[in-house]
Amino acid sequence: MKPLYLAAASISLLLLSGCTPDAFPKHPHYEVIKPKVRYTPDRQNLAKMVKQLQGSPYVWAEEGPDRFDCSGFTYYMYGSMGIEIPRVAREQAKVGKKVKVSELQYGDLIFFATDRHHPRKITHVGMYLGDGWFTHASTTKKEVVYSNLFTSPYYKKRLRVCRRYLPEEKFRIAQAEKPWKDTQSISSVTKTQGASTSKSKGKAIVIQAPMQQLESKGAKGNFYVQVGSFVGRPKADLLYKISRAGLHYKIIRFPRNGQTVNKLLIGPYATRSETLPVREKVRKSIQKDAFIAEIR
Repeated sequence: MKPLYLAAASISLLLLSGCTPDAFPKHPHYEVIKPKVRYTPDRQNLAKMVKQLQGSPYVWAEEGPDRFDCSGFTYYMYGSMGIEIPRVAREQAKVGKKVKVSELQYGDLIFFATDRHHPRKITHVGMYLGDGWFTHASTTKKEVVYSNLFTSPYYKKRLRVCRRYLPEEKFRIAQAEKPWKDTQSISSVTKTQGASTSKSKGKAIVIQAPMQQLESKGAKGNFYVQVGSFVGRPKADLLYKISRAGLHYKIIRFPRNGQTVNKLLIGPYATRSETLPVREKVRKSIQKDAFIAEIR
């Protein structure tokens, strides 16, 4: 007879395995269930869903709300914002705005040909998060996971097309929680970059920037947490840490003395009070001197 603790462990394992759905069921559920519209179409709401759905099980022919195949995952997220895209990956790859890899932004879909016998046939899709990272329902991991397009030879070799579905947005950066020190670099932005600057009583700086200067563009809102300003691009591990914390960031670039200064922002948030706990979270685990910047 098994000891009681071994018997209990065996029962627990059986219960856990019984709760895991079959990734490739014998009788797939092919009826397409349209997701309920719960959000407005913006990157902040996409970020909420990305955080909520990580680890959801992969199940062939499912499109949510708690299990997905790869195209069901993207179909569900966009459908939850009222943006209708085709249900399967090969059809999703035919619509939306085609973009280059170098132009990828948060929320863009990236499509792969994973069948070695059909190197041009689209068979997989993921959603881009920034700095090579994307989220997707993986057939090998059998759940929704993060992968990196740039560090994975497998995905890099098989990438075929990138598409954008979210509308373009424009922002004007205004008051910061404390005066920015690099006012000269900001005021030196040239007309060729399509930006203009002005000062407000010597404390607040207003910057009107075109969308080309924004990465992982944000949604409606007035407040951001500024992680910092960097000469050159912020390190990938810092950006990954922000994404893994379930936060949405954007980078705004400015020239300074022949170099590129990058401002790293998290947000947006509708009110200052909503931004305060995010600032504390960032200070505690990401950047201790992060502060609040207002967008208007």
